[in-house]
Amino acid sequence: MNKVYKSAAAALAGVVKDGQMLAVGGFGLCGVPEALILALRDSGVRELTVASNNAGADGFALWELLRTRQIRKMISSYVGENKLFAEQYLAGELELEFTPQGTLAERLRAGGAGIPGFYTRTGVGTLIASGKEHHDFGGQTYILELGLVADVSLVKAWKGDRAGNLVYRKTARNFNPLVATAGRVTVAEVEHLVEVGELDPDHVHTPGIYVQRVVHNPEPRKLVEHRTVRAEVVS
Repeated sequence: MNKVYKSAAAALAGVVKDGQMLAVGGFGLCGVPEALILALRDSGVRELTVASNNAGADGFALWELLRTRQIRKMISSYVGENKLFAEQYLAGELELEFTPQGTLAERLRAGGAGIPGFYTRTGVGTLIASGKEHHDFGGQTYILELGLVADVSLVKAWKGDRAGNLVYRKTARNFNPLVATAGRVTVAEVEHLVEVGELDPDHVHTPGIYVQRVVHNPEPRKLVEHRTVRAEVVS
């Protein structure tokens, strides 16, 4: 089965629509499906709800969709490093469902596993718990969090084959595997495209059954979020 499309735009054609909920992989600038995000921007779809750990950094990744006002709501755990994100939220132009990082990861995992909700102690007694169902277990109070299921998931893998089996590299193996399983349709961007059978089955992180479309992006940008150099030593 060949799930490879000739371009990111072709991979998203007929899949993305106005008003959808998307889940997008990545952590900071690592493991971000940049080519798919740019194709999403160019598609012109609007009123999107996006679940992602953060919204990229200034000038990169989901920042592009904030700049064009295509995102209506973010479900995120981290707002830093993106001035546009903060500005739009503080101005009331962007809705934010702030979710603790571990809770966001578990909501995505639960959605992919068909689990409608789960209880956690994280956020109890804070604004995050406002309006949520509370329940006591063993003398401790927990809040109910709902699983997340996205209309479309966008992920970035280091290596993938034509059947959609994916391997992530180092820190990119954070939210991407969870995002991949949480989408009704999952589109994967891969750096190295190989033939079916070339991947060791024991090394596959996301089986191809979770991936419907693949696009090859052999030269993604490698950005450094904060460049730090050693101070010059004066003798």
